[in-house]
Amino acid sequence: MNRSFQQRCLLLCSVLVAGLSLLSGRLVQIQLVDRQRYAASARKAFDRTEKLTAIRGMIVDRNEETIAKSIPVSTVFVDKNHLMDPKLASYGIAYQEASADPGWERLDPGARRRRIHSLRGEILARDTADIIVQKHLAYAIGVLARPLGMRREELRAKIEDSKGMWVPIAKDLPEDVADRLRTSIDEQWIQGFNFENAIKRWYTSPDIATHLTGFIGEIKETDDEGHEATRIVGQFGIEAAMEAFLAGRDGWRKHRRDQRGLIVPGDSGSLLPPRSGLHVQLALDLGTQSIVEEELDAALAEYKATGGSVVLLDPKTGDVLALASRPHFNLNERKDIGLDGLLGKTFDNTFNYAVQGSYEPGSTFKIVATTGGLDLGLVRPQTTIFCHHGVLIEGKIRIPDHHPYGNLTLEEILAKSSNIGAYKIAKQLGNKRFYEYVERFGFGSKTGIMLSGETRGIVRNTGNPMDFSRATYGYALAVTPLQVASAYCAIAHDGSVRKPRIVKALVHNDGTIVDSFKPEITSVAMKPATAALMRTALETVTQKGGTATLAAVPGFRVAGKTGTAKKIKPSGGYYDSRYTVSFAGMMPAQDPAFVCLVVIDDPRTTEVKPGGGSMAAPTFQKIAARVAARMNLQPTEPVTDPLATAAAQ
Repeated sequence: MNRSFQQRCLLLCSVLVAGLSLLSGRLVQIQLVDRQRYAASARKAFDRTEKLTAIRGMIVDRNEETIAKSIPVSTVFVDKNHLMDPKLASYGIAYQEASADPGWERLDPGARRRRIHSLRGEILARDTADIIVQKHLAYAIGVLARPLGMRREELRAKIEDSKGMWVPIAKDLPEDVADRLRTSIDEQWIQGFNFENAIKRWYTSPDIATHLTGFIGEIKETDDEGHEATRIVGQFGIEAAMEAFLAGRDGWRKHRRDQRGLIVPGDSGSLLPPRSGLHVQLALDLGTQSIVEEELDAALAEYKATGGSVVLLDPKTGDVLALASRPHFNLNERKDIGLDGLLGKTFDNTFNYAVQGSYEPGSTFKIVATTGGLDLGLVRPQTTIFCHHGVLIEGKIRIPDHHPYGNLTLEEILAKSSNIGAYKIAKQLGNKRFYEYVERFGFGSKTGIMLSGETRGIVRNTGNPMDFSRATYGYALAVTPLQVASAYCAIAHDGSVRKPRIVKALVHNDGTIVDSFKPEITSVAMKPATAALMRTALETVTQKGGTATLAAVPGFRVAGKTGTAKKIKPSGGYYDSRYTVSFAGMMPAQDPAFVCLVVIDDPRTTEVKPGGGSMAAPTFQKIAARVAARMNLQPTEPVTDPLATAAAQ
């Protein structure tokens, strides 16, 4: 044999052997080394994971009245990978043709399925891929457009004009509508449409307790398959503070398709049921909250003010029975709210005045000096203090009174609201002990309420005699309405300052209490006996000769204190005729069922002289009278009938 021919044959065999060896190596690599990767890729093409959204827990008031609840909704997506696959689309066309046959209704489920498979083969052999896809699209649009609330042209445009392959076409469908659509899609063998479950938060009284309740929002996430999805999280108020308990845990359901594109049952690990969130029961009373908000709105309108707050607490437990701030917003619509307000940088609708509004309290702060003097035995309620007939000058310190007073008892200092009297009692305490009582009352510290954004106010012991003198009657420092209300609760009960309790309990779906939040004492401001003396002294404020006679409620003894403070200019100094006015009151005076603080910021009316006694006190009176009726408090004092009095005259 020719030697060169042998060499050529040997070379050809070598090439063939080398090629087959490489091919064999590649097959081994695919089957053994890369098997898992390719299997995962294949599964990904045929697997779908449907999120089963957990139902967010409800927020209810102390009487289990619903404040916020979740409504299950669904978003319908088009999966163009499946919608444009003729092998899958052919099933829908097969059902459409088979169901039009006269004998279709007489067939059992097995016979129907066999008929669809038989027709599908004919369709694939008869029609081109493009015709099958277009027929199926027209069929699907005809079935789904009306239930989705769309015209056929509108639904077609949404599908065909979209650039992505995973396209949302309808959002927030109610659960019953989504269920009917799912059933219709499954029964009619329509391909390429999927559902994503979600929840929509609904607030039953969206204009009530807005800052306290808060709201939820969406954050965007991308799943393992590259699909963009949204997750609901609390962003403000109780919704944010109790997110970990309200949210629950989402579940999932996996669908797998066979080579023909049909959904096949999953294995035992293809379902993770969702776990619903816990219900949050608040200490809030919706009825009381409604009263507070109505009267606050009326006061702001009457006195031409845009900002203010009312805080109403149970002094024995610290329960927040009502908390209102203005301006506010609608929880369902949430218009004109911004992040600046959430951070407390601007005074907009989300600014929670009750816990974020720092203001100089004025005379409501005089309880610190008088409490300290009584608690340490430096003065008694009838101890006389000389008030210098309206002006006290000590070196560079100048302390004015709004009226010239001579000798006043401690009770009269509170009733008349004498700056000089409060300062002279504080001087007996001394700088160090005065600020110790400021701290005991909780000023300068957060109350710890379960609401985001709470501020601690501003309290600084600079050691400067000027700052000390002004602090004794409520200037040169800043407080929040919630701090003031909490401080007055200490006087209203046993001298202890309690953490404002907004959440009472966490409750399971079956009504079982998972956890409860007990009343918590944060500090002791005074002895119980001192608290009783202060209640009696503060009663004189609402009696004849006091600054808050307009706070008196017929049939009840009322104790409290007015506050009127000039507003600070942004450039420094004070406005001459712009004020923050307030009244902190309790009722019934000797065993208070509630403490209520009213703050009205920057009233602009010219019909009423600005002051805590002329504006905040009458607002308190209206609130207190209505709340007493709601609480079924029984009058302890005789009520004079105005008609009988007029007749007697």
